[in-house]
Amino acid sequence: MDDSLVPRIFLRPIGSPLTLGMSGLAVASLVQSGLDLHWLALDQTHDVGLILLTVPFLLQIVACVFAYLARDGAAGAALGLLSATWLAEGLVHVTSTPGSRSGALGLLLLTAGAVLLASSLAVGVGKPLVATVFVLAALRFITSGVYYLGGPGFWQNAGGIIGLGVVGFAVYCVLAFELEGQLHHPVLPTFRRSRGAAAISNDPSSAIDGVVSEPGVRQTT
Repeated sequence: MDDSLVPRIFLRPIGSPLTLGMSGLAVASLVQSGLDLHWLALDQTHDVGLILLTVPFLLQIVACVFAYLARDGAAGAALGLLSATWLAEGLVHVTSTPGSRSGALGLLLLTAGAVLLASSLAVGVGKPLVATVFVLAALRFITSGVYYLGGPGFWQNAGGIIGLGVVGFAVYCVLAFELEGQLHHPVLPTFRRSRGAAAISNDPSSAIDGVVSEPGVRQTT
């Protein structure tokens, strides 16, 4: 390459996809917790499945795509896994007999929970608040997975209770990040640190350093 040729990288601003992803997570967690805690009758299992197939899946798959466009691969991976897991759980609810258990779904939830825990460690480097939500969602998947694999009803109730915690934290994240986006500075504590804090600092160079070595710019992924 001619040394006189300088590569140029064009970035475009987008809204934070976390608010969309957390909205989907709150909806899914509340509806599924309602079923787990028997607030909803078993004959509404198919309805719960249809809700999981539409609202959280669609919201989180869109959030996943925009998280990658925002160069946040860790959050994108977590949101993509969440969306696919809700899709699978929704399909099982729709196609199975209400009240029945699925060992296959149990294994899926255990695996998804373990992988989500791993992603939350990476997310926590810059955004510990978001990582906390992902950890709670992972624990909910794991406890529900144990139940679907034949565990006693305690595990179903535990999953429902943890799911309510996910709802609370997710709603807080939606409000905190939406206020931050509208006013361009933190209003509620978001506990950003490291590169997460640099992303909203007044020095734009701190947010784009190293971009030339990221996927989409470098030669390989």
